[in-house]
Amino acid sequence: MSGAASLAAPRIRRRPSALATTALILGCVLLAGLWLGPLVPMSRTAFSPHMLLHLGVVVLASPLIAFGLAPHLPKPASLRDAFSWCFLAATFELVAVWGWHIPLLHDAQGHNFALFVLEQLSFLAAGLGLWTAAFTAGSPQTAAAPLLSLFFTFSHMTMFGLVLTLAPRLIYDPDLCRGAFGLDRLADQQLGGILMAIGGGLPYLLGTAWAASRLLSRSPAGRTR
Repeated sequence: MSGAASLAAPRIRRRPSALATTALILGCVLLAGLWLGPLVPMSRTAFSPHMLLHLGVVVLASPLIAFGLAPHLPKPASLRDAFSWCFLAATFELVAVWGWHIPLLHDAQGHNFALFVLEQLSFLAAGLGLWTAAFTAGSPQTAAAPLLSLFFTFSHMTMFGLVLTLAPRLIYDPDLCRGAFGLDRLADQQLGGILMAIGGGLPYLLGTAWAASRLLSRSPAGRTR
């Protein structure tokens, strides 16, 4: 039995590494598909494809890549360090998301491809920053930091999505909201808001639940040792 256990132990230790590598590859493939696929040209003239592209980067590709990178990155040395990194990452994500959706900047990136590239790189940096900060601080001792940062991000993503959904008129340049998927301009903007509120909020809410489970996994016996 001891020999079998010793043979099984290395397999158990290798699984997280294999899973992380798989996530990293999938995230990179997904990111390439997003940036090289049809959503890029569609996002130049319609708002909902722009939002699909944005969310694909920050809540699909970024967490996969971050999960793959996390085992190779240093863990925060203390809860204070974890809060610092998570706060900085969540703040940058807030500025990137809200900043690029200010009408002036959104319209500017829609008419200037260089700014569009800068916007996409900002979204990737924001997504990677927040998710890597969360995953590296995911131990039971520091999980309170990602819990708060991910819940904060869930809250403002959902709120911004509701603002777009409930707006009674177009917020952005009509040339950038010509409609997609058979929708008119306003319905296209409203669909973008729904995508932001649900598709943008739900992954961060799930991340919050994961962080809460990590925090609650600290047993009383473990804390007294």
